[in-house]
Amino acid sequence: MEPRHKKLIFALGFVPFIILYMGLALWIWDQLPDHRAVDFIFFVAAGVAWAFPLKPFMKWMNSPAG
Repeated sequence: MEPRHKKLIFALGFVPFIILYMGLALWIWDQLPDHRAVDFIFFVAAGVAWAFPLKPFMKWMNSPAG
């Protein structure tokens, strides 16, 4: 498969993933206690954590054609 097709597939899957991830993150945030330190730690963690499930797909997208 050509790299540009892989990038298109990834882009089409990335948008729904991020929308669902944001919804889940906001739902979890709503369950946490109302404290600024908790908010800070949660949003730092949530801001980094989205990349880990996508790492295999990013490797696939950037792999050579074949």
